[in-house]
Amino acid sequence: MINGRFKIFLDFDGTITQSDVGEEIFRKFLDKEVVNKIVENLLSDKISSRECWEKLCKAAPAIEKDELDNFILSQKVEPTLHHFIEFCEEHNLELFVLSDGFDYYINKILTREDLNHLKVYSNKLILDSKGKLLPYFPYYNSDCKSTANCKRNHIIDNSGEEDYTVFIGDGNSDKDPIQYVDFIFAKKDLLKYCEVNRITYFPFKNFDDVIVRLNELGSKKRLKKRHQAELKRREVFLIE
Repeated sequence: MINGRFKIFLDFDGTITQSDVGEEIFRKFLDKEVVNKIVENLLSDKISSRECWEKLCKAAPAIEKDELDNFILSQKVEPTLHHFIEFCEEHNLELFVLSDGFDYYINKILTREDLNHLKVYSNKLILDSKGKLLPYFPYYNSDCKSTANCKRNHIIDNSGEEDYTVFIGDGNSDKDPIQYVDFIFAKKDLLKYCEVNRITYFPFKNFDDVIVRLNELGSKKRLKKRHQAELKRREVFLIE
């Protein structure tokens, strides 16, 4: 029986939404070559995620609030998202949104979708009176290079030994947190990362694929936790 057996940790950009909203904002308001160079430096591990965001925000010109908000609200969510949220609520599966993006656009999109009740951990962004973007990183941890919002810590803080942890994601900021969960659902760049590094994962195209697999896992009388994830979690506890 699936009820309550899993803790779900869900990426936002490119997973909940169809596009990487954070990156698309900068591609709209900045010179695309500038954005490409900064993002390439992140993907090649020349800079951390926090440095990437700080450089992008610093390079951004003054932005009109209405123009920014309208652009954010033009971004679409994955069509099967609501079905998945309903599935989780029906089966008492606790769900957390872990994003390396910013609350400024996440909150607007979730409110539009009547999903602002979801628990979200993200970076913070302020648009000041002069139209400048000011980023803040309340969950920053220097150990987590691929994400300025240390997703690993949220997974560990919000799950226990009795829980089966599930991560659903697609990109660079998910490379670190997947090391600490029992079941990984991956697509796009995260799928390639799992392939190259021989990390066990389930491929998915949309949330209906995730539902099918979770039902299969939930029907098993005995589930094994991923041994490497257990070892990684223990390492963190020993450090703390």
